Amino acid sequence: MLYASDLTRVRGAFDAIVDEDLDDLPDLVAHLLAASVERRLRRNLTRGYRHREMVLTRVRGRINALKTEARQLLSRGEVFCRFEELTSDTPRNRLVREALHLMARVVRNDELRRRCRALAFSLANMGVGCGRPSRADLATDQIGRNDASDRFMIALARLAFDLALPTEISGPTALVEPEREEVWVRRLFEKAVLGFARVELEPKGWSVRGGISLNWQVSSSSEGLSDILPGMVTDIVLDPPNGGRRIVVDTKFTSIITTGRFENVRLKSGYLYQMYAYLRSQEGHESRWEDASGLFLHPAINQQVREYAVIQNHAISFETVDLSGPAATIRNELRRTLSPHNGHPCPIDDSPPSPHHRPPSPRSSLPSST
Repeated sequence: MLYASDLTRVRGAFDAIVDEDLDDLPDLVAHLLAASVERRLRRNLTRGYRHREMVLTRVRGRINALKTEARQLLSRGEVFCRFEELTSDTPRNRLVREALHLMARVVRNDELRRRCRALAFSLANMGVGCGRPSRADLATDQIGRNDASDRFMIALARLAFDLALPTEISGPTALVEPEREEVWVRRLFEKAVLGFARVELEPKGWSVRGGISLNWQVSSSSEGLSDILPGMVTDIVLDPPNGGRRIVVDTKFTSIITTGRFENVRLKSGYLYQMYAYLRSQEGHESRWEDASGLFLHPAINQQVREYAVIQNHAISFETVDLSGPAATIRNELRRTLSPHNGHPCPIDDSPPSPHHRPPSPRSSLPSST
């Protein structure tokens, strides 16, 4: 969830993270959030304008003549005014205050808990109201160029709410309904791999892009085909430095293998057709597509699958990352899968498999789509 958050777009956000921290994400996020809020308080919080309407004894902003006359306020020396007020009680600051309250309830470190509560109390003294703002409120509070320093703090505050994982025990945070969890987890895995690639590969000169739309190279078509022709959207596209092989990564939060008609275990054919279409349809469009590689990345439990094939000069591999291990092991697996020494996810020669390779087994446990 940390890699899937917007923190991967903030330079320096991972400087203080070590393997031990990843075993306790709430304390880690609370520590980063508290440090970020303390920096903002030393430079004063970003303030914004809030629309107000109230009865005043002096004119401020515009006078609402209808309400002033209807209430006969002039006879009492008052007017009903509409005005914009500069305040610290903005949606982004309310989000940060509520995130601090939440972290104070879920972290295990007593000192960190007191720190979060003290910062939330400081925000309250500065006029920041309580209550988590809605998405509509946050959408109106856009982060401009002059207050870009708030971006890290806001990303941490959003992550603080996402860290409340669903369990069978009642907790302080409302989560998505059960029938929506499948979509949520699938998107989370995709965003996590994309965020990991940005953190690990971009500093090394790689180009990391997510959600790239591909076009069919149609030379001629009927008049109505464009309205019904399906599009192609890749999950992740990786371009290594120095003109290395392009890698198209497609994440799937399902079992990597399936049982065939006669109880035989096979890779899912639809996935292979999908990647084949991605790679072959772009040939001639750009030089890096001529020998681009494809990688299907699936999660697994106590299982490792590393299979590949070179089809018409395109290396296509099927790999898993074991989510049952500790955080450090998962990170190392992702590093090996996304950034091997030869610049692409699978070899292009016919060398024998590693002696440590474990073939897939139909009895191995894999995470289901639910």
